[in-house]
Amino acid sequence: MESTNSSPLALFVATTSNGTSTPRFNEDEVAVLAHVNAKVAAGETLTDILDFVFEETRTIMPCDRIGCAFVDADSERIVAHWARATYEPVLLGVGYTGELAGSTLEQVLAEDSVRIINDLEAYFVDHPESHSTPVLLKEGVRSSMTCPLTVDGRRVGLLFRSSRLPQAYSDHEAALHAAMAERIAQAVEKAWRIEQLTRVGQNYAEMLRFVSHELKSPIASVIMQSRALQDGMFGEVPDSQMEILQAIQERGQHLLNLTGDYLDLARFEGGSVVALMESSVDFVELVCQRATTAIRAQLQEANVELTVSLPDEPVLSDFDPNLMKVATANLLSNAIKYGNTPGRIHFNLSYLDGFMELTVRNDGPGFPPEMRGHLFRKFSRLNKSELVTRPGSGVGLYVVWQIVRLHNGTVSARSQEGEWAEFGFKIPIDHEPRES
Repeated sequence: MESTNSSPLALFVATTSNGTSTPRFNEDEVAVLAHVNAKVAAGETLTDILDFVFEETRTIMPCDRIGCAFVDADSERIVAHWARATYEPVLLGVGYTGELAGSTLEQVLAEDSVRIINDLEAYFVDHPESHSTPVLLKEGVRSSMTCPLTVDGRRVGLLFRSSRLPQAYSDHEAALHAAMAERIAQAVEKAWRIEQLTRVGQNYAEMLRFVSHELKSPIASVIMQSRALQDGMFGEVPDSQMEILQAIQERGQHLLNLTGDYLDLARFEGGSVVALMESSVDFVELVCQRATTAIRAQLQEANVELTVSLPDEPVLSDFDPNLMKVATANLLSNAIKYGNTPGRIHFNLSYLDGFMELTVRNDGPGFPPEMRGHLFRKFSRLNKSELVTRPGSGVGLYVVWQIVRLHNGTVSARSQEGEWAEFGFKIPIDHEPRES
């Protein structure tokens, strides 16, 4: 970035506390500032806000280009997040990063001033170490103004305005530029923060998917190889080692279940899950039977007896059978994990008055009424002494809620503490799916 050496080529114009300097604005300028002030808060994204400012303010001052950069979390760099120009290509665009230390931009932020450079070519001769100036010159920019974006006394970013004409800006344009920055700063920062949170969520979901996917195959391989050893495929195994192999399988299966939960979660968090509805689905055959088959090994391992109550006639309606199988299997798996071992689980399916209702009840410690609000939330596990040691990811019920939501249904949880817990869902028959 530019040197802090003082130079007449970079003029710093101080602003007053309300963001304007001494020049008074004419009627057109006042009208534009008022319009910006009224409209900018309605912008939902950074692009919405700055596109509006770009179009609206070019009528009152020279402008071929506007850019916006934010101060990085460590307050040592700025990162460009938006740029628009009347020409193509824009070379100094989104993602450009510059150091603040030793730059005139550091002075702009420190002094809350507007920097005017009216001869960019001469400025580069005087500041050959600048990385941004030659890029702007290549775009054809010859004049620029830069001022801080200030919110509650914090310098959160910088607003750049440029022209392809030399000597384009005076103190009056500097005052206008500062007044504009004052009016948009809060809305711009809010939109930027929202976009940051959205990006973090997307990155988190992608990382979750990648890590879970990469773990799934090697864990499954460990389980298969330990079973092969246990079955004597590579020779006789002493009893003492059989116990170790069994422990490897149990812990490996737990990890495999976790990766499956996190892969499901990553799909929902990434917004890639939609309900692929099929017409007249036989819920018993395509969902219930498949779900109970999927958790059969878990039932046997935990020594849990499953009883099933189904309607006399098949439930035919529009569902995504694959998603509903995941939701049903998750409820069954949850009942096994947090019920008594050995124990019993009762699975009930019924339909009445245009709704299909599925419940899964287990004998076990249950939960007190005040904990009900913590259920079906992401990564939520009940802080109850009988339950905290049980293996689980805190994801299964959240995935159930997401799937049921896509089918316009509702989830339920009931319990008699110390005796039983029941989880389920109710879905209207003949419904339109919701978007994820």
